Amino acid sequence: MSEGSRLESLALVGVSHHTAALEHREKLAYPRHELAGALAALIAASEAAEGVLVSTCNRTELYLAAPRAGDGVGAVWREWSARLGVESSAHGYERRGAEAVTHLYRVTAGLDSMVLGEAQIQGQVRDAWEASREHAGPVLHRLFQSALQVAGRVRAETALGRGAASVSSAAVRLASQIFGSLAGRRAMVLGAGEMADLALASLAAEGVRASVVANRTHERAEALAARHGARALRYEDAWATLADVDLLLCSTASPVPVVTVELMREVARARGDRPLCVLDIALPRDVDPRVREIENVYLYDLDDLGDVVRASLARRREELPAAEQLIRAETARYVAWLGGLAAVPTLTEFRARMEAVRAREVEQAIGRMGALTPAQRAAVEQLSRGLMNKFMHEPSVRLRAAAADGGVDLVDALRRLFALDAPPAVEGEPVRLLAGAMASVGSTTHSGEE
Repeated sequence: MSEGSRLESLALVGVSHHTAALEHREKLAYPRHELAGALAALIAASEAAEGVLVSTCNRTELYLAAPRAGDGVGAVWREWSARLGVESSAHGYERRGAEAVTHLYRVTAGLDSMVLGEAQIQGQVRDAWEASREHAGPVLHRLFQSALQVAGRVRAETALGRGAASVSSAAVRLASQIFGSLAGRRAMVLGAGEMADLALASLAAEGVRASVVANRTHERAEALAARHGARALRYEDAWATLADVDLLLCSTASPVPVVTVELMREVARARGDRPLCVLDIALPRDVDPRVREIENVYLYDLDDLGDVVRASLARRREELPAAEQLIRAETARYVAWLGGLAAVPTLTEFRARMEAVRAREVEQAIGRMGALTPAQRAAVEQLSRGLMNKFMHEPSVRLRAAAADGGVDLVDALRRLFALDAPPAVEGEPVRLLAGAMASVGSTTHSGEE
């Protein structure tokens, strides 16, 4: 496969907060325990050689290496349309080749996030890669490994991530705008994952007087509460406490809403005219959207965070040119590596063919020498291998470099010069082939000059 065809066979299919509303994104979100099965089904549908599925609160993206020509990507859209209930491609995007590489680098570095420069996406991409390892091969393993390295460099070499916010901190900042100040307020956090952890830290920084953590696994709730000086509740006991808090932040991994309209109506009656701010940063959503209709209950979800986030990004945007320049350079480096793969099968075959010739010639030479000691035989073997490695080193290096620069004609020339598409040569054939090929090249050159 040439560099161009190999590069173009790298494809990305995705939806994100840039292209799809929350109600569509949550239907295409895959819980961690579903990732492996979903990825296997999508790879089978697209007939791709490799695949990695990334699913976060703001995006679902499928990276494929060598999907079926023509309709492999279309098969993915059809699978997602069935899951979504509408034409999914209208809410998504495709990237090919270098554009797919650049996109993943930008995503992993936080440049494509709702909160510019947020750090959580790097860990989420790493987790997705780990969960997809069984279905990823050399092309995507190298791509995701380099994406994580790029994100680390962006964070270390630019100020883009300095003091970078998260979705959780943006949600807390939104609550502080609603109340004027969160100092002295009471809050409850549903969930005990990374987003809940970040939310509790942000709440404490805003002066929240008391925080309650509720989770289905009580041990996790206790561990998280202990880290932030909060109180842990059993999940089933949380609802009775809602009447006493000012802020509810939801970040569970439930596939269905855990905060229902009926529940919140009871809570609202118990609270009287005291307002309750509900921040739902889960995907799929934790709170039934009809909760918005309840008087004195103010519900905000991921899509509502946009205005808050945009207002705080001016300083971080100043770092974008440096980050984008770094990403362009690293994209070119990956593309060159991918192009160099075109030489690998030919070099492997070339070395195997030359090794067969070397072994045959050594055996014949040793046969003519008479009885040799094991040490003498080993010395002959070592000499012949050393010569072969030295002869092959420079051509191998140059062939890889040429393939990376798009010089696939040189790869084809090597195959012709050493008859790598023909059956293994008989004794003396490599020399005869090389002499004949050189004579042919000289004849062609002379004819061209005339």
